[in-house]
Amino acid sequence: MATPASEVLPPDAAADLAPTPAPPPPAMDAAFIERHQIVERYLAGRLPPKGAVDFEHWCRANPAFVDSVGLTERVHAAMRLLDASGRPEPWAEKPRRFYERALSFFIAAAVAIVAIVVATTTSLRTSEVERQLAVLEKRVGERPLLPVTETRTLVVQPSRTGPSQRPVATFDARSGELADFKIDVAWSRFATYRVTIDRIDQGRVAIIGNVQRDSNGQLRLGINTSALGPGDYQMTLDGVDWRGGTSPQAWVTFAVAP
Repeated sequence: MATPASEVLPPDAAADLAPTPAPPPPAMDAAFIERHQIVERYLAGRLPPKGAVDFEHWCRANPAFVDSVGLTERVHAAMRLLDASGRPEPWAEKPRRFYERALSFFIAAAVAIVAIVVATTTSLRTSEVERQLAVLEKRVGERPLLPVTETRTLVVQPSRTGPSQRPVATFDARSGELADFKIDVAWSRFATYRVTIDRIDQGRVAIIGNVQRDSNGQLRLGINTSALGPGDYQMTLDGVDWRGGTSPQAWVTFAVAP
């Protein structure tokens, strides 16, 4: 199909419609550098990346240019300003934080080693204490009640003002000894008593209720001392009235030797 005559353009008109190529960038030279203040903009960091690379290439090819613009003096002046302001040089290594230093690593390692040693020692001690407690508990559990081979009779004047720290007698836990207490309470108005036995600073051993005073005004108590572990014991005598109420009357302290 033939092209219409109206759509055919003359050669000159077609050339006018062709895109115009962009002009080449101006060449980097001393005049261009001075006119556009390339040195100042480079030092201030305001040159585009390509301009900075071109300027660096120019300085590499023309080293005398650096001296001609006094760049060395500018650098020295900048260094004097940094020194006067107390600021470190740009290439100076930044001060490391404490945890970034090699010394901190060795300190942390030493602390870790000490902690491990302390933990190991504590664990061993704890294990040994637990072992000893288990042995003692086993001994207490297996401890037999010895048969009574002798009786020691004690006529006791109890303390009336409060618990006494001085034992009236000391018994041997390794022998089958019966402690026959005759506690004088003739001075008290009560005829019936409740007797409480405590191991001092440890715990309660026994409570004996409705103990009657005999005709001599004495409370009679017999204890197999092999049933008691080593330690100091406090005996509290509470008078019991007709309503069941109690009132402390006297105290007796005795000891059991291991």
